[in-house]
Amino acid sequence: MSKATTGVRTRNLYDPASETPFRLSRSKLDDFINCPCCFYLDRRLGVGRPDMPGWPINSAIDELLKREFDEYRRRGEPHPIMQKYGIDAIPLAHPDLDEWRRNFGGITHHHADTNLILTGAVDDIWQDSAGRLIVVDYKATSTQSEITLEAEYRQGYKRQLEIYQWLLRQNGFEVSERAYIVYANGLKDRPSFDARMDFELTLLPHDGDARWVETCVREAHACLQADLPPSPGLACSFCLYRSAALSAGL
Repeated sequence: MSKATTGVRTRNLYDPASETPFRLSRSKLDDFINCPCCFYLDRRLGVGRPDMPGWPINSAIDELLKREFDEYRRRGEPHPIMQKYGIDAIPLAHPDLDEWRRNFGGITHHHADTNLILTGAVDDIWQDSAGRLIVVDYKATSTQSEITLEAEYRQGYKRQLEIYQWLLRQNGFEVSERAYIVYANGLKDRPSFDARMDFELTLLPHDGDARWVETCVREAHACLQADLPPSPGLACSFCLYRSAALSAGL
């Protein structure tokens, strides 16, 4: 049976013997943090986790927010949410911004010691009055609870912001430690749908500490260099599923 029919990927795999720089995205680095075993199986052996469904509504909100902030970028003026929260900044106008925001493009940095090219596609970047860049990400949800960054699954959002900060600094930019998430919350208290949904924007600050990224890049590289995968993650649902299937003889 061929690899193509078994679902094993044969492209974009890490080869320890290759001298060609290997691209590693921000999301794959986060996969390594969550489970080194799954990361190894994916990037070395071509056995990825099952595909997740897309988020078309969230993607649509991202696109509309980008258009909205781009209009204020064109004007060189602060967006109303910046004024509401007292943020002394405007959306950054930079010739590379479209590339920094492009999926499969993004902000890139060649990490010479590991020969990895780290990449991350940012949603937006603002610039404060001191000239420092401010990393911004867009998120969407629909909840009647207070929106904070304290939930366990939202710790990944913080890491996401910090990786973008690290990438920008590696490219020589002065970056503010303060980053923001623009959270669009779909309101469910309207009397009827009427073929529309209203959203309320909340701005959540995060003071990033990206010092962990350098160590994480080196550890991910060491994982990829290994001859065998790490032990299955004890708290990883994918590893637990594979272990149960193997135990059942499947």
